[in-house]
Amino acid sequence: MADAWQWDDLLFAGTAGYYRRGRLPYAPGLADALAGALELDGTGRLIDVGCGPGTLALELSHLFAEVVGVDPDGEMVAEGERGAAARGLTDRTRWVRARAEELPAGLGTFTVAAFGQSFHWMDQELVAGLVRDMLRPGGVLVHVSDLKGEVRTVEGLPYPAVPYEAVGDLVKEYLGPVRRAERGVLPQGTRGGEAGVLARAGFHGPERLVVPGGQALERTADDVVAWAFSMSSSAPHLFGERRDAFEADLRRLLAAAAPAGRFSERGPGTEIHLWHTDRTDPA
Repeated sequence: MADAWQWDDLLFAGTAGYYRRGRLPYAPGLADALAGALELDGTGRLIDVGCGPGTLALELSHLFAEVVGVDPDGEMVAEGERGAAARGLTDRTRWVRARAEELPAGLGTFTVAAFGQSFHWMDQELVAGLVRDMLRPGGVLVHVSDLKGEVRTVEGLPYPAVPYEAVGDLVKEYLGPVRRAERGVLPQGTRGGEAGVLARAGFHGPERLVVPGGQALERTADDVVAWAFSMSSSAPHLFGERRDAFEADLRRLLAAAAPAGRFSERGPGTEIHLWHTDRTDPA
């Protein structure tokens, strides 16, 4: 990530309402894999840092007595609250609008801290240390992401593949060739080097788990439009007065790729890295 880029409160502005529909699900079996690896039994506390609309927090909620989702975007926090209410989980979930850099924010200690593809947006050195101090002895930091480098095809499925490359080219036509990140750009992508940061913060590992995906998914044009608008790099407000024109062009592109209005896709695998703390407090 370019050193000049700084967090902006509008990074995901306007994306929350599109997130659940547009983003692909984590692989089936994610919760079971974590429960087995960490011996989770419905007790303890989970903090989901950079929780977005609560996708990960809600999926793992049955493994803990309490789940706290933290996100700097108020619309994301509101989506998390709505999702918890729809699942009857308001009594065991809490949603807090705050940046990770503002932790511990009086939230107490936790058994597990989860990051679902959010750590790269943060001041990693600072947040790693803050979260380490919020974990109980033996606590675990869990980093969850789509499996990188995975080749997924629609062979044997009934509809065409989503034309992601063409969608990306259309976004560039409207917003320029360099990835947008609110007021800034990310010519080299988001931050890497997470393993070194976590090791320096006192975590041990990682232990790597892979949960296979590959489930057949059916996607509509509306789903793909929601996916585009759920991304920080193509958030609705970035298009300004050209937002409607972009959506119209996107829908024409999708109609040409799939006249029946349906796309096939295989769900991605999920990669989990477990970073452990010491089981006793340091002397």
